[in-house]
Formats: sequence, structure tokens, C-alpha cells
Amino acid sequence: MSLPCSDCFTDLLCCEESSEIFSGESPECSSDLESSACIEESIASFIEDERNFVPGFDYLSRFQSRSLDASAREESVAWILKVKTYYRFQPLTAYLSVNYLDRFLYSRPLPQANGWPMHLLAVACLSLAAKMEEALVPSLLDLQVEGAKYIFEPRTIRRMELLVLTVLDWRLRSVTPFSFLGFFACKIDPTGTYIGFLISRATEIILSNMQEASFLEYWPSSIAAAAILCAANEIPNLSLANPEHAESWCDGLSKEKIIGCYQLMQDLVLDNSRRKPPKVLPLLRVTIRARTRSLDSSSSPSSSSSSSSSYKRRKLNNCLWVDDDKGNPD
Repeated sequence: MSLPCSDCFTDLLCCEESSEIFSGESPECSSDLESSACIEESIASFIEDERNFVPGFDYLSRFQSRSLDASAREESVAWILKVKTYYRFQPLTAYLSVNYLDRFLYSRPLPQANGWPMHLLAVACLSLAAKMEEALVPSLLDLQVEGAKYIFEPRTIRRMELLVLTVLDWRLRSVTPFSFLGFFACKIDPTGTYIGFLISRATEIILSNMQEASFLEYWPSSIAAAAILCAANEIPNLSLANPEHAESWCDGLSKEKIIGCYQLMQDLVLDNSRRKPPKVLPLLRVTIRARTRSLDSSSSPSSSSSSSSSYKRRKLNNCLWVDDDKGNPD
């Protein structure tokens, strides 16, 4: 049974936007035809606003000229994706984290391109995104799961969060590719037969390309359209979808940008022979190692407790514990 297009992507919009568009309180959206027009107008407004939630046009060139370290960014994104998987965060949480990181780096370069400042920024951005989107948010210490290169005290992270908020002018409710996926899926599959698969597969594609700096050239609407087109290629009934026609889906879309992003996805994401494996930091079995120390130790309970406290500081094995907070952690 097919679904009306207006029902295909209600859940994909932010709560505040969803309530405004689909609450039924607006007399302008009283019929299906008017509702469709209202939805298209709202999507067009997202396209108009998305420029306010992306880095400047010369951001990519900074990586190409090596004034910013692309490998440091790639490593930070890999860590964010790892934590997203570890805690089963929503895809939007991971995307927002990277969005905050990129917007911050564009406006406020770090004192050094790599090392602990970059990782502190990644932790702060992930913490802010989780607070925006997740019902349950780990403590600031627990958020720094196994594999983190550095461990920061909660007060250090909070200060970095405040700096990020200041640089971003507190604009955290961003327009992302997920704002468009449901609408574009309905455009490419009006019957609604494959809507679920299209959105799910496009989401996977979007997350898989976040590490690649080349995608910074494209805005969220182009990324969403290209991802839906790539997902449609995996369905025989939709495989003939033409990227050149995507411009007609809504006012404000750029055919050149959609085609360019689509081709890049085909080359770097869907072509398994050319796709590089993600850089995943090694797991550190902190709990197991701590237990081993306890079993091997022949000291008294008080000595064991002191050893455990000392071990907490050394638990990352040659990694840096950044400590400027002598108070209790979260």
C-alpha cells in the first residue's frame, strides 16, 4: 500500500519544523494540494537557509593548500562515528557534530592543526550535538570512550563547549541533508514503495562520506539529492533516475552541484574497489587491564585502592590526560 507523499518524511524534519508544517493548524494547508505546496515551500526555505549553516566557500581550499590538516579532520570524524556506533546515537547527532567542527574551524583556527586541541574540539562538538538530539547523554567522561587519544576533565570540555557556542553564535539547530531526504525520496518514488530503503541507504551513504573533505564543496540539499540518487541505483525499478532531473524537485536546487556530488559519491563511496577503509582508532581494553592489575597485585586493599587511583591517570598508556579541573567529574 503506497503512502501519501506528505506522510513519507514527516519524521525526518526537526520537531519544531515538523510541528509547524504538519500540525494542521494552518488554514493554508487544509487540502492535500495545498499541503503539498506548503511542504515544497518549506523545503525551499531550508534550501535558502542552508547557506547559514555551512563553512565559507573557501573552507575546502584551506585543506587543499594544507593550511588546515585534512588527516586531522578525518581522524576526528572517524572518532565521532565510532562513538556514534558505540552509544547508538542518531545519524543526525554525528552529522551535527562534524558540522559544528567544520564551522568552528572555518571561523577560528586552532593553535595547532593536530594533537589535543583538535580532539578537544571533536569531544565538545559531539557533546553539544548529543545534548541537542539524544534523549540519554553520557557523562562527559563516559563520552570519551575507549580509543580516545586524550582524556579531558569535564570543566575543560565545558569551557570548549562555550567557546564553540560563541563562535557558532549559538546556532545549533542546523539545516542538514536529513532535512531533505524524505522529500527527495518521495520525488524519486511517488508511490512510496521504497521510501524506507531509500532514506535508510541514503543515510548510510551520507555518514560514509563525512570523512572525505571533498564533500565540503557541497551544501546539504545537494548531498541529500545525490545520496537519494545513489540509493535509487540499487533498486532496479528506480535505477534509471537521472541526476539531471533532480533540479526540478524544488526551487533553489543546483543541477551542477547535484551532478558533481553524485559523481563524487559514485567514485568514492559506492565504488568498493576505490573506497578506503575508515581510520578506526584501536580499542583500549581499560577494564580488562585494570582487572588484571588487581588480580596480579599482592598488596593490601588500601594499597590496591591507591594503585587503582594512580592507574586511572595512566589508563590510556602514553596518551595525555588533560587535567585543569581539580573538582569532581560529572
